[in-house]
Amino acid sequence: MADKTDLQYTPLEDINKLHATLRAGHNSGKLRSIEYRKYQLLQLAYLVKDNAKRFEEALTADLGRPVLETYFFEINSTIGDIKAIHSSVEKWAKPTKPPFSLNFAAMRPVIYKEAKGIVLIISPFNYPLWLSVPPLAGAIAAGNSVLLKPSESTAAVSALFAELIPKYMDPDVLAVVNGAIPETTRLLELPWDHILYTGNGRVGKIVATAAAKHLTPVTLELGGKSPVIIDPNCDLETAARRILWGKVVNAGQTCVAPDYILVPRSFQDKFIDALIAQYKQFYPDGQIKDDQFSNLVSPGAFRRVKGLLDATKGQIVIGGETIEEKKYIAPTIVKDVTAEDALMSEEIFGPVLPIVPIADIDEAITFINERDHPLALYVFSRDDEIKKKVFRNTKSGAAVANETVIHCAVDGLPFGGVGPSGYGAHTGKYTFDIFTHLRSSIDPPSWVDKILGFRFPPYTSKKLKTAETALGVSLPTRPTGPPADVRPTSRGLGKWVLLLLAALVAGGLTKRSKSLTAAT
Repeated sequence: MADKTDLQYTPLEDINKLHATLRAGHNSGKLRSIEYRKYQLLQLAYLVKDNAKRFEEALTADLGRPVLETYFFEINSTIGDIKAIHSSVEKWAKPTKPPFSLNFAAMRPVIYKEAKGIVLIISPFNYPLWLSVPPLAGAIAAGNSVLLKPSESTAAVSALFAELIPKYMDPDVLAVVNGAIPETTRLLELPWDHILYTGNGRVGKIVATAAAKHLTPVTLELGGKSPVIIDPNCDLETAARRILWGKVVNAGQTCVAPDYILVPRSFQDKFIDALIAQYKQFYPDGQIKDDQFSNLVSPGAFRRVKGLLDATKGQIVIGGETIEEKKYIAPTIVKDVTAEDALMSEEIFGPVLPIVPIADIDEAITFINERDHPLALYVFSRDDEIKKKVFRNTKSGAAVANETVIHCAVDGLPFGGVGPSGYGAHTGKYTFDIFTHLRSSIDPPSWVDKILGFRFPPYTSKKLKTAETALGVSLPTRPTGPPADVRPTSRGLGKWVLLLLAALVAGGLTKRSKSLTAAT
């Protein structure tokens, strides 16, 4: 394993200069050219591709990341995301027209897609490549200049960004600031045109507060305790395999990792047996080797997760081993965890999986709704009605059935939270959109005044009558009261109820007819 790099922090006096350079670069107009944007995007893609081995080594140094996870989650995904943005930027950047309206068609309304200006991206330690570079690509595709502040916790990756970005990218378009609290504080004192922050809610509040001083729009991706609901009517082997994988990849340091399990009390032991069976398939010799499992990112992260594990009142059924000097915590399953347990006090962000027994699905829904809205919610069931019930009666950034984690990478799906788990969404076109100003425009010809001339003074009773005629709105008939039943129903349920009633009525009439025939 490579040694961690000593990360050189950016001098505070340079931060204002970088900000000014990016502002001047944006104001130069060079990024109005779609071709220049595409050139920068390809440079960014080749930055990763040419240096894939170095990023692999850096991620191993920072996180002890298994090579397969690095390529699956970060290197290949990052290059693929940039390529998709590069292929689509011309289409996304084209002006669009609003839906046709007879009233305003003559005004030739149009929506221009314009860059917001210069944007700040503050990225996290857990996926430092994938949660940095594709957002950069989306911002550049939208025509912005960008400053990246990567995590100081992943020193090797952050140092690599500082080395490579000036070699591949136009310094007017993209710059890097490395550092910790003082450097981030200085960045947040400056006016930006958009900020994307990925991390925890405590820092998210600081970012949002600082941004508010400049009325800067912010996108926050904050994580949280993502629950999993287990229906006994699930594919048990698949559920155990996918849930355990979602918890152990990157040693549980994934913002959408399954944080805790809600399982009917009568099914808890059977579910745990299935988890243990998968655990033994993942790690067949009983020893979890360095090349098979990540470590915690820092001594502080290790101590925090170990402290939660030490304080639990639940029963550890497998795992629990820790090695402080390696920042290693074994994948651990804990049963009979209560709502008040230490493991339920905060997002775990480590390889510890608490099992919380509940009575039924209804109690699981209540349990979730009594807490902050999570970034992801998972349900494992074969029953479509159970899945619908869970999704309709809860709120979360994403609602996923029979899978974990990988929804973040599905083409065309937005990635973002709701409430305390964040706001705004990115990935693909959604990243382009958050960094794009939709600029409305009309260009009415002179003859439109023959139709709308009544708007000009002097105001007269005739003009008022014309305005009332031209601008009057006809509403549907006033309702006599609220609908008789406002409860949600399954799609198409009414049709099947009517068919069932019709069948019952027909059956009754047939029986009555036979009875009358027999009587005569």
